[in-house]
Amino acid sequence: MKIGILSDTHGLLRSEALSALQGVEHILHAGDIGDALILDQLRLIAPVTAVRGNIDRSGPCAKLPASEILELHGVTLYMLHDVHELDLDPRAAGIQVVVSGHSHQPLIEWKIGVLYFNPGSAGPKRFSLPVSLGFLEVSGAELTPSLYRID
Repeated sequence: MKIGILSDTHGLLRSEALSALQGVEHILHAGDIGDALILDQLRLIAPVTAVRGNIDRSGPCAKLPASEILELHGVTLYMLHDVHELDLDPRAAGIQVVVSGHSHQPLIEWKIGVLYFNPGSAGPKRFSLPVSLGFLEVSGAELTPSLYRID
């Protein structure tokens, strides 16, 4: 299973991001969506699970949950916008992947058997940070995360 992961679109869904996501089986958006139409566009590609970010204060995006636990292809994922607000021990909770955004800095990090995945920002360019999104390939118990630079 191939999962597309993005965050911090801030109202801008780039055509390059849409092209890169073609063929994924599920899409995760880790908040700061900025415009609910972005989720509609993503749903044309694959089912979408999204959480709200700190800019999602009004409209349909404000009604999204602050965090979400889901299972995809036998893998349990925990989504939230800001990893610093993580209020549980993922390993103790049986979570294999924590997906977050907020920092605009892409990160793939393994801590005590848990994958922490921040795809970076897929929206407007900010400072010298890259514009990026991510992918998670799930094959049995094997997880293969990767980042995709748009800029």
